[in-house]
Amino acid sequence: MSQVKSLVTIKGTKDGLIFLLDDRCSFDQLIEDLREKLSSDYYKSEKNDPIVYVQIDLGNRLLTISDQETIESIITSNSHLRVHHYHSNVVTVEKAKAMQEEVQTATLTRMIRSGQIVKMKGNVLLIGDVNPGGCLMATGNIYIMGALKGKAHAGYNGDTSAFICASHMSPTSLHIHEHMLHFADETIEDAEMQAVFIDSTSGEMTLTKVQRLFDVESRGLKEAEAVS
Repeated sequence: MSQVKSLVTIKGTKDGLIFLLDDRCSFDQLIEDLREKLSSDYYKSEKNDPIVYVQIDLGNRLLTISDQETIESIITSNSHLRVHHYHSNVVTVEKAKAMQEEVQTATLTRMIRSGQIVKMKGNVLLIGDVNPGGCLMATGNIYIMGALKGKAHAGYNGDTSAFICASHMSPTSLHIHEHMLHFADETIEDAEMQAVFIDSTSGEMTLTKVQRLFDVESRGLKEAEAVS
């Protein structure tokens, strides 16, 4: 007699449990097997048992919000189990579009005046100036073909590898993620074609010539390739 394949495999880790869910069966079959697995005395908890966090590995399956709620209601019926994270090899159309936005470069042809704040997803190329009191923000890199006299904030969504380049760099402040350089009344010597990035060694924001920035990036890529 052939053995029926389990649709839910449970593995223990130092951080809790991983539930590996079969991605080829129907959702109803999956739920039935999950209920059966967790009905075992092994997974029933006592009143003072510690919380155990569960990661759900979906393979090549996508879940609706309703599907997630069904799975979580079954798992948390064992009072010490809590769903911590879902992992899937596939993404929704909405997430794919968001990922594309994060890597694309948008082009703006305008002037950012005092009091204006412009926020962009991904990289941004501004053909124009950022005036004092104006602010340009991007989740990626910022390229300014013009004068940066106000504020620029690259990687504002958490990207510490982002950088800022400007044809003329005389800002009030520069920001990359949570790092900041404040200039107040200071001026930058040789302000033409300047860039700022976070140095991977010191962890500090570094101002340099644009060409120097791309030399650093090129060397970093070569070192990464050598390690791999």
